[in-house]
Amino acid sequence: MTTDFTKTLRKEERAYENGTDRPLGSYLRVLTVYGGAVAGLVALGKLTGARPPRRIAVLDLLLMGVSTHRLSRTITKDPVTSPLRAPFTRYAGVSGPAELREEVRGHGLRHAVGELVTCPFCIAQWVATAYAAGMVWAPGLTRLAGATMSAVAISDWLQLGYATLMQAAEGPPQGDQGDRRDGSGDGERKEER
Repeated sequence: MTTDFTKTLRKEERAYENGTDRPLGSYLRVLTVYGGAVAGLVALGKLTGARPPRRIAVLDLLLMGVSTHRLSRTITKDPVTSPLRAPFTRYAGVSGPAELREEVRGHGLRHAVGELVTCPFCIAQWVATAYAAGMVWAPGLTRLAGATMSAVAISDWLQLGYATLMQAAEGPPQGDQGDRRDGSGDGERKEER
């Protein structure tokens, strides 16, 4: 019975992979860790009598969203956190201001964890869950941490906006003659003959 079930699972895995290397079993392990963490948090809450907030205020939700965004990008893209990702990734260059581009390496569980720790969209679920748990056991400290990460996110957006404005004010780089192919530089294309 177990052998038939295992064969059926392997057959479904191969059909899903469609000739590619997708570590479904490892994804399942990662999901199990997440599910186990959530179940553990719920059980701990029951044992300690901790209760979730009766409702989430709009400002708390906004703070949670912005800080989840920033912390997710810090975990998955920041050069300073690259040692945490290094066992699962390979440096592949810079992807933007203060962000790295990394390639996932390895197979199986290593590959699945690599995908998780390089994907801000993927890790956001874990970050938001941790934030929600913080709102149960330490709401004041969690809001402070959330406000800190939100301030960093707002600062990032301001830095990017400032850099964009500075580039626009300075005009095109020196030596740039615009798009014109004849080199006169007035920015209009001259028809080619």
